[in-house]
Formats: sequence, C-alpha cells, structure tokens
Amino acid sequence: MSQNANALIESYYAAFNAGDMDKFLSLLTDDVIHDTNQGSREIGKGPFKAFMDRMNRNYKEELVHMVVMSNDDDSRAAAEFVVLGEYLATDEGLPEAKGQKYRLPAGAFFDIRDGKVARITNYYNLEDWIKQVSQG
Repeated sequence: MSQNANALIESYYAAFNAGDMDKFLSLLTDDVIHDTNQGSREIGKGPFKAFMDRMNRNYKEELVHMVVMSNDDDSRAAAEFVVLGEYLATDEGLPEAKGQKYRLPAGAFFDIRDGKVARITNYYNLEDWIKQVSQG
C-alpha cells in the first residue's frame, strides 16, 4: 500500500477539519474535477473554491473515523468516513436550517496526478441527511 497517496488524502482531510482552506485548496490540481454528490461535474479550482465557500457558509462539518486506501502506483485513492455536522444556513432546495446536527456515513474517490488531487467524487445518502435535518 502506498503511503504517498494516503498521506496526500490524509493531509487533504486534516486541512478540511482544521478549516484551513488555503492548505486544502493547495492540494488540488488547477484543473481539478469535482463530481458532487447527486449533482453536476465542476472543473477547476475556482468552481471548487466557490463550492467550498457555500459549504462552509451553510454547514459546519468534521470528518471522523477516516479510513484511506490507495492503489500501488499512487494514482487512485478512496476514503471512507463519518461526517459530524451542523446545518447552519439554509441551502437552496433543501430543508430550512435551524442548527440541526447530523451524523452521516460518506465516502470519496480520488484521481491523483503529480502529487495532487486531480479528481474527487463524493458520495453520501442525501435522503438520510434530509431525514435527519427534517427531524432535527
């Protein structure tokens, strides 16, 4: 198992958990591909930063119970984790935010190029999240 890809993904999520968006974004290629959960594909650091700005405005999240896996040539990686979150501000098309807490299993898949994240695809159960915040 490769430590380079694993170390990159662990650094990526450590920066996320620390709220260090400069470090977080520095780990991406300029042409990063972001496949959003049940959504569209975005290309480039600019759209990814705009996505993260919206996420950080509407949600406060910490990722725990992280397991990172990678292939032998460090070109692909995956992570499984649990999202501990708080819904801070209503996101367009979603239930009203009232500070609801949620706990959500999630995963992500990565392409890695030149020691940086070139593609990230996130997966979680949106129906489960909606159920949690609707009851919250």
